[in-house]
Amino acid sequence: MRKRPAGGSGGEKGGAARTAARLLGENGALAGLVVLVVALSLLSGDFLTVTNLLNVGVQAAVVAILAFGVTFVIVTGGIDLSVGAVAALSAVVLAWTASDGGVPWPIALILAIVVGIAAGLVNGALITYGKLPPFIATLAMLGVARGLALVISDGSPIGLPDAVTHLGDTIGEYLPVPVIVMIVMGLLTALILARTYSGRAMYAIGGNEEAARLSGIKVSRQKLVTYALSGAFAAVAGIVLASRLASAQPQAASGYELDAIAAVVIGGASLSGGKGKAFGTLIGALILAVLRNGLNLLSVNAFWQQVVIGVVIALAVLLDTLRRRGASFSPRQLYAGGGVVVAAAAALAIAVAVNGTGGTGGGGNLKIGMSVSTLNNPFFVQLRQGAQAEAKRQGVSLTVGDAQNDASQQTNQVQNYVGQGMKAIIINPVDSDAAAPAVQAANREKIPVVAADRGVNKAQVAQLVASDNIAGGKDAAQALAKAMGGKGKIAWIQGQAGTSASRERGQGFAEGLKAFPGIQVAAKQPADFDRTKGLDVATNIMQAHPDITGVFAENDEMALGAVKALGGKSGKQVKVVGFDGTPDGIKAVQAGTMNASVAQQPRLLGQIAVQNAVKAARGDKIEANYAVPVKVATPENAAEFATS
Repeated sequence: MRKRPAGGSGGEKGGAARTAARLLGENGALAGLVVLVVALSLLSGDFLTVTNLLNVGVQAAVVAILAFGVTFVIVTGGIDLSVGAVAALSAVVLAWTASDGGVPWPIALILAIVVGIAAGLVNGALITYGKLPPFIATLAMLGVARGLALVISDGSPIGLPDAVTHLGDTIGEYLPVPVIVMIVMGLLTALILARTYSGRAMYAIGGNEEAARLSGIKVSRQKLVTYALSGAFAAVAGIVLASRLASAQPQAASGYELDAIAAVVIGGASLSGGKGKAFGTLIGALILAVLRNGLNLLSVNAFWQQVVIGVVIALAVLLDTLRRRGASFSPRQLYAGGGVVVAAAAALAIAVAVNGTGGTGGGGNLKIGMSVSTLNNPFFVQLRQGAQAEAKRQGVSLTVGDAQNDASQQTNQVQNYVGQGMKAIIINPVDSDAAAPAVQAANREKIPVVAADRGVNKAQVAQLVASDNIAGGKDAAQALAKAMGGKGKIAWIQGQAGTSASRERGQGFAEGLKAFPGIQVAAKQPADFDRTKGLDVATNIMQAHPDITGVFAENDEMALGAVKALGGKSGKQVKVVGFDGTPDGIKAVQAGTMNASVAQQPRLLGQIAVQNAVKAARGDKIEANYAVPVKVATPENAAEFATS
């Protein structure tokens, strides 16, 4: 019999080291996560703190829960593109039934999960009995679920009962409920895959569907079960997301299906089926969350963050695929298996290289964080530029984040700023209600928050710096009525539902129109402050109402979309009035294709927001509201706004 060597502890340590090396070698995603954590710990002193690590866990929870459900589908060789929309629909059903429907919240929770299961069953039926490819069937469900969420909510956020919002809270000091739910769903996923007949059937179907059928597995039934599970997990993810935002957002989780699929594949699953584990999926979701969190902490330019994350996903999947080709464990396989480490290191190198190319302004010891609703809009780009110029002038460090019109992402950004110990935070909310939980977190840490352009409901802000949108809406009504001669039919293109800017501009415009009974609103549709959507909405409205002679858009981007749709009629047969006074909007006014724009001063707004955030950080008293004046830009006076 072979004797154990003396000094057993050394042998045990050597065995543990070999086990760890083997684990990292066989799981490139885990190796990548370890390197990311180590690298970020060295690059940012704010990363390896309890508060920030808890933030990472909370921020990973929704994508991880979605990804656990998608794991079932990918193991069978399918795909589910509908999970983000199903999550939003389930959350809206929960909020609507518990508020307008008067249903007790526990029953509303069950109904929300039933909705997710039903959506999954429809997907499964379309695929198994309708013979639709999974890509097409779930893409169709994406549109249906998103549309139903908008129909039920009328395009506006719906508040949740207080009992449900506690799902987004923390038990004690160190137990976030979303993380607990994520762990429970992960364990459930592992149990189903490893210990149940359905789990074994999923692997068999993904490995060889025809062989699985010949072996007696009821493939159609198992696919129904698989997609129903995916829908149920999506519903749970939607409930957790809504609880974090304290409201159900009909546009929530947009694009999350791609993050979920990426997490599953990064975690070692094969898109061709037959492979995938709950642990790997969890690691994949954590990699995405850690990377986003780290890029925020490093103040990497918001646009470059998207590039870096895309590079990491592509390289991680490519190099981890190379690892899986090895038939046995070897140094070469270890190198390939750790390939994601190279991907992560390369991404971090890019991040450090581009750090400071637009994500920050100033460089002083006083740190301020700023979260902008979207930088895909010239108005908010100018707001950021004004803020950065003022930060540089005052010698303070300003970190700017782009929420990309995602309320959940904005919540993550603000929580990261709280974890970094920012002395003040400026927020331009994606949604006035959904911003509340993040601002409340800053309130608890005594960090002053300045709201820019849009207010925050149910939370304390040190100051709201905004244009007088109600007065501007009234000015827009008067300008349009004057251009139309006080009579005719108009189209009203609304902004993003739920934002205070859209509500206030709309309120002012409606009040202003009361003075002109000869003007009739023929159509009213939202276009989310987006030029392309404005083009589509205006085109459709003109098709249905060719006799319209006026258009009011709640921002210049949508107005410019309407100008494109109207062609040669714009500014002549059909009068167009916008809002914001952006450079492109002013050019259109000067060219005569727009008749007027209610001009704001976004650069000034950004400057004032930084000025007062600095004062608040230093303990100085500031006014609760600061109104930035607006003025109507017309062809006669547009030149004075041309360089603003």
